[in-house]
Amino acid sequence: MFRWYVVNTYSGHENKVKQNLEHRVTSMGQKRSVRQVVVPTESTSEMKDGQKITVEKRTMPGYVLVNMDLNEDSWSVVKNTPGVTGFVGASNEPVPLTQGEVDRLLHREVAVRERKKTTYTIGETVKVISGPLSDFSGEIAEINEDASRLKVLVSIFGRETPVEVGFDQVKKV
Repeated sequence: MFRWYVVNTYSGHENKVKQNLEHRVTSMGQKRSVRQVVVPTESTSEMKDGQKITVEKRTMPGYVLVNMDLNEDSWSVVKNTPGVTGFVGASNEPVPLTQGEVDRLLHREVAVRERKKTTYTIGETVKVISGPLSDFSGEIAEINEDASRLKVLVSIFGRETPVEVGFDQVKKV
């Protein structure tokens, strides 16, 4: 049965281990036992020289995910690949990932996109539901979708005070 396993590698060598492992699987005739090798990454935006650029970053440095049917031959191919230090789990019995863990590690971008779909408009009234100012209501003054943050004007002691909160800290009134 095909399951996902986590393989420990030298940190910074994940892509090289992936290439080596894929080459060994092909050359040793293990394509039936090893389906996929993945280096978990996510796209992030960074500022460089005043410009916003998209960069791929590893979400699990030092680890590679392998979808395989675990048997003695496939275990040996993976374990003896250069750069692999072992499986995560007991030394002789690798522990497979649960489906929830696989979804979280491989489909991380889906959750980020869904969170950003929440639409707020400037001037809309919201109620703060968590943090030090919970139960305060205010009007949205600014929206930063990239950081998933809002600037809300909250009335404290009769004065409007700008407060920065996350999308998950407010609800529409």
